[in-house]
Amino acid sequence: MFGWEFPPHISGGLGTACYGLTKGLSHFENIETLFVIPKAYGDEDQSKAKIINAGDIIISEKETDFKEFFKKINFIEVGSNIIPYTSPEEYERLTSEARSSKKKFVNTTFSGKLSFSGGYGLSLYQEIANYAVIASIIGAEYKFDIIHAHDWLTFPAGMAAKNISGKPLVIHVHATEFDRSGANINSEVYQIEKNGMEAADKIIAVSNLTRKTIIEKYNINPDKVFTVYNAVEPVLKKDYGSHKTIKDRIVTFLGRITLQKGPEYFIEAAYEVLQRMDNVRFVMGGSGELLDRMIKRIASLKIGEKFHFTGFLKGDDVYQLYSLSNVYVMPSVSEPFGISPLEAMQSNVPVIISRQSGVSEILKHTIKIDFWDIHAMADAIYGILNYDGLVNMFRKHAREEVNNLKWENTAFKVKQIYDSLV
Repeated sequence: MFGWEFPPHISGGLGTACYGLTKGLSHFENIETLFVIPKAYGDEDQSKAKIINAGDIIISEKETDFKEFFKKINFIEVGSNIIPYTSPEEYERLTSEARSSKKKFVNTTFSGKLSFSGGYGLSLYQEIANYAVIASIIGAEYKFDIIHAHDWLTFPAGMAAKNISGKPLVIHVHATEFDRSGANINSEVYQIEKNGMEAADKIIAVSNLTRKTIIEKYNINPDKVFTVYNAVEPVLKKDYGSHKTIKDRIVTFLGRITLQKGPEYFIEAAYEVLQRMDNVRFVMGGSGELLDRMIKRIASLKIGEKFHFTGFLKGDDVYQLYSLSNVYVMPSVSEPFGISPLEAMQSNVPVIISRQSGVSEILKHTIKIDFWDIHAMADAIYGILNYDGLVNMFRKHAREEVNNLKWENTAFKVKQIYDSLV
């Protein structure tokens, strides 16, 4: 498996999903997972998968002939800061700062190790290329039956490993460029995604929504695209709620503050709710390029005293926030799946989600609205905050529903895809 991040070092749901899937696959005796990441920190859980640190792999010309491979794929470093979820406006700003830098070709004729930051900085394209070099070495030296690559950052690595080893390639699409950027897609990222999809023997989509995008936007044969829904990790019960010091109800948004997640619609709905009731506060947990714009909008609406920003949260801090929350809202404009509503439901928090999310395909005990319908969103928030019967119904059924979404079940469907290729 090739991934870009692995808990506890994550920047979003991708690393969480990778971890859950490897744990699910570990339940099958005949599956052993080697998980490759650009930069390992040494504190990753290796009980369910062996972590391979790409930065530890030694490169030597005698081990792998890179020349033939790079005749087919030429990687050029582009001074860039394409994090997986950046907006077109933010991308333009960041790249304009680095356009004067010289372009470099990947050097494949030296011995030693390559250095990886494991992040999403200015040298991201260079690191993707270097990661593919490491993947070709792993493809030649390790014994395995299946190559499984998660999202576009690792598709070139998956292709390199397949090129060297001849083993079948499964790519896992957790999000597409159309989810991240809407209509203003980055053509280079789109092409990397399309190349990976065309090279793959099988494609796993995290929802039917994503499957449709793959088939229609990338012109991929439907026969090799399969929907496998994500799941959620069971959590140990802890007493998170004892620290609540205010009586106001709390409505929570948790996610990247980007175009894709719809934070502006959450703010507009919050304003409507505050016109009807006063004993409520709104929390926006996360970080992203739209943060400043959201703060300015809240100031212009004069609701700043009712709004709180936490910054990026992970681990116990996430569940601490859920324990304080009376409602969780995910107003995503385009959400391939969405694990956070499942985590909220585990914590007995009623959930409102947009119909434009993959997770809405499988959840029954939630309120579903269109992301743009702020009136419906406000009505749903107000209803949950004021009608205990509604809350009790959700708490009675939602936790049971989400507890049945196990990573073992997801892994079983992935194993069936593996079996069809071996």
